[in-house]
Amino acid sequence: MSSDYSENAERFPLYHRVRNEHDIRVYIEEQNKSMHAMGYTEHSFAHIGVVAERTGYILETLGRDDHTVDLALVAAWMHDMGNVINRVDHSQSGALMTFYLLDKMGIAAEDIAPVIRAIGNHDEGSGVPVSDIAAALILADKSDVRRNRVQDTVEDFDIHDRVNYSVTSSQLKINREHTAIKLKLVIDTRYGEIGEYFEIFMERMLLCRKAARFLNLEFHLIINEQTLM
Repeated sequence: MSSDYSENAERFPLYHRVRNEHDIRVYIEEQNKSMHAMGYTEHSFAHIGVVAERTGYILETLGRDDHTVDLALVAAWMHDMGNVINRVDHSQSGALMTFYLLDKMGIAAEDIAPVIRAIGNHDEGSGVPVSDIAAALILADKSDVRRNRVQDTVEDFDIHDRVNYSVTSSQLKINREHTAIKLKLVIDTRYGEIGEYFEIFMERMLLCRKAARFLNLEFHLIINEQTLM
């Protein structure tokens, strides 16, 4: 997986600008405060960094051009800002916020449209993989399950905390033939049961399957070396 997206301003100029835009960073920080207050897992720079890396990896691996990857990285970086307004419909409110902020930066409509289309469709409640960028964002976002996303103490754990805390390894890989994308998880069942993962994430995994199909891939979920989807 590439790790130079944030540093390569020549290849990904808009992403470089967006990452360093003060107002955008403020909204990202503030929306995570709301998530923490409501008992959600981490949605700040660590999460969006993982999502950006995975989104870029998917599209680069499938041979998409640098400009498409650049726009996808922007969508990944800004995809959760709507949480600052409310968790409900955060993908749509986040898309509107993104439109306003990018328009204020002087970004062309031709570049704003693909970004907000992806952001507005990334959530499992109403999202649809309507473009390559949207599909990659869905897969990258819904696959980010890991122990250090938990923000509560053990005493306050709910099922979401237990499931995330139980995941000791998470890898998203496209096979060599570019026919399948695999989410491989290692779950420590002392903290969360595999059944609990499906209880809270089944809708997300089904959306990942749709997103993979949009990219002409099969989606496979592998937990503790067992293929479950």
